[in-house]
Amino acid sequence: MNQDERRKNLFILTELVKKGIRLKYRRSYLGILWSLFEPLLTMIVLTIVFGTLLGYKEKTFPVYILSGRLLYSFFSQSTTAALKSIRANSAMIKKVYVPKILYPLSGILFNFVIFLISLVVLAAVSIVLGVYPTAYIFMAVIPLMTLLLLSLGVGIFLSTIGVFFRDMEYLWNVALMLIMYTCAIFYKTERLMGSKWAFVLKLNPLYCVIDNFRSALFGEMMNIKFMAYALCFSLAFTLFGVFVFKKNEDKFILNI
Repeated sequence: MNQDERRKNLFILTELVKKGIRLKYRRSYLGILWSLFEPLLTMIVLTIVFGTLLGYKEKTFPVYILSGRLLYSFFSQSTTAALKSIRANSAMIKKVYVPKILYPLSGILFNFVIFLISLVVLAAVSIVLGVYPTAYIFMAVIPLMTLLLLSLGVGIFLSTIGVFFRDMEYLWNVALMLIMYTCAIFYKTERLMGSKWAFVLKLNPLYCVIDNFRSALFGEMMNIKFMAYALCFSLAFTLFGVFVFKKNEDKFILNI
């Protein structure tokens, strides 16, 4: 690929990302502000419900919930957008030649832009509740980039499967529910880590990412083993996802 083609593809990708953001808030009066209000309202509800049920009285518990909720929501929304991306753009694929991998990429990247904006809410809530940034906060970049890489790998793989197996949308919704409950979004893991079920959390790379992001947020050293596992898993799955996509993209036109 020469430089002109790279510039052209970058321009197309940028336009697809802008289009995704516009479509997401097309009929919303609040627009991009909803990406700030929605996690805040969800945090309040989850704090009231699970703080009461599980007996968590810490002042910083809402920060714990919100941090996990934001990272999981990005993973969920971006992979779902990527899963639908090829069929959603079938008309354009049939008319204009564009590298097909740009469609799932744009679905993930426009959700990542919205996710980064929503981190403003997390920063504000953290300061209000007394969770102040320390030098460890700079390490948060590592789990955030790992999260993006993981979402890319899973999203690109799902976008391929979704072309040939349309029920994958429904199955992925069920899978996301299982993933959510093994991400420790609204419960703490101290009791589980000493039980026989601890391996379920440790095998979930998304949980490892969330745990390390929380460590950076709360001024603690990251779990190097968790981070290394999540990074290696994300990199391997991204390579696998791209391989599967490239191997099958020529067949998409016959199935959309």
